[in-house]
Amino acid sequence: MYVSAKNMLIKAKAGHYAVPQININNLEWTKAALQTAQELNAPIILGVSEGAGKYMCGFQTVADMVKAIIEGLGITVPVALHLDHGSYDACYACMDAGFLSVMFDGSHYPIEENIEETRELVRVTGERGISLEAEVGSIGGEEDGVVGAGEVADPAECKQIADLGVTMLAAGIGNIHGKYPENWAGLDFGALEAIQELTGEMPLVLHGGTGIPEEMIRRAIELGVSKINVNTECQLAFAAATRGYIEAGKDLQGKGFDPRKLLAPGVEAIKAAVKEKMTLFGCVGKA
Repeated sequence: MYVSAKNMLIKAKAGHYAVPQININNLEWTKAALQTAQELNAPIILGVSEGAGKYMCGFQTVADMVKAIIEGLGITVPVALHLDHGSYDACYACMDAGFLSVMFDGSHYPIEENIEETRELVRVTGERGISLEAEVGSIGGEEDGVVGAGEVADPAECKQIADLGVTMLAAGIGNIHGKYPENWAGLDFGALEAIQELTGEMPLVLHGGTGIPEEMIRRAIELGVSKINVNTECQLAFAAATRGYIEAGKDLQGKGFDPRKLLAPGVEAIKAAVKEKMTLFGCVGKA
């Protein structure tokens, strides 16, 4: 069921669980994520960065592929296709391509500019019935060339953005994209509590879900996080399973070189990673 992310996140916030955003990179990724969501009767958000969209031949190709896979596999759980860390122009490109959810990342702009552009997107997405994610305080690590130092967002600025009427808010609380370094200080729960207090019913988003200890994930959900993004963990699982298949020489046995066989272990690894996250986030059976 192809939908915006709004209703699934309102339900998640009220039910004290989180919906995973699984970033997709190709057909195999998409199929694995959707099959797992259907198996577990869980809602899912498929994230697409601008770089991944370009890799997959444009946002229109991605939207058409996702809709076709949903139909082809008979997927009935709620599925939102979501632009991840989008520019202002990319938000419009995705909306025109048929995405029903977009993220405008204005965190690297002065707050006044972030507010101005977010306000306009609130108006446009509202008219089109599309869910909108905004961000305050850049997320650490690297996402398609955008590097953030893991800032902690100003709760007052979070309230300013939330009050514009966005669907969900990503607030930096020391989280980063990619692998977490050994000296990582952990999530700032004091900041998250302050943000939650000021933003009320607004579903909050945690980026950089790979590598955050489980107890921190659970605490973040208790404090209002309703959407958690996972990308690197699936990539690592896919790479490890594919490497294992090749190192075992299975690609040299019979028609083991057939991409359907070559990629199968990686696909199963993605499914296992998604299942683990859905179980941890508490969204199993919540579709």
